[in-house]
Amino acid sequence: MRILLVEDNQTLADGLASILRGSGYAVDRVADGASAEAVAAAEIYDLVILDLNLPEMDGLDVLRSMRARQNRAAVMILTARGTPEERVKGLDLGADDYMIKPFDVSEFEARIRVLLRRHSGLRSSLVTYGAVTFDLTSRTFRSDDDLPIDIPAREVALLELLFLRAGKVVSKEAIMRSLTGFDEDLSANAIEQYVSRLRRRLAPHGLTVKTARGIGYYLERLATPP
Repeated sequence: MRILLVEDNQTLADGLASILRGSGYAVDRVADGASAEAVAAAEIYDLVILDLNLPEMDGLDVLRSMRARQNRAAVMILTARGTPEERVKGLDLGADDYMIKPFDVSEFEARIRVLLRRHSGLRSSLVTYGAVTFDLTSRTFRSDDDLPIDIPAREVALLELLFLRAGKVVSKEAIMRSLTGFDEDLSANAIEQYVSRLRRRLAPHGLTVKTARGIGYYLERLATPP
């Protein structure tokens, strides 16, 4: 999943980006409101983490602009501005959550998971397809006998995307957009390598990743599970 982090405090932005990338999310960073508005209009995000006290353009104006364009990304306001009036204004403008600095990192991570789960239209943190269950909280996959399936972080991100759209084709463009920030490079060959490795890891559990030639990939149950 792809996140836009809008924060002008470089030290804090570095720390948050590290936490999010460590959890397997693709993260883009900008440090002012005008850049945030431009990037949010040009790219597709699952979540925007938005400070309010920004150079060039206030965060609330960024939020107002996003919602006026029918941008449906989940938005978490993360700010030192914590008066009841500010909170009400932010939520009324379309923010999905409002968190005050300083904050607890564990709570921040938990709220991120909740927002992304809601954005994906899920009520539970557990998603099962065939004999495999994905836990959005821990971002881990387990077999039907409750044993963990060992999958590297980048492949976890890809399988998460396929799992949340199980049975539906996910385009190569959507995969690249979801797995990388705009300062990263991911080739079509690299995606094919991830897919190939996922096939080997999933085959013992009755699942595979099929290719929709020229379009993308989709998750499917094996006709004859092992």
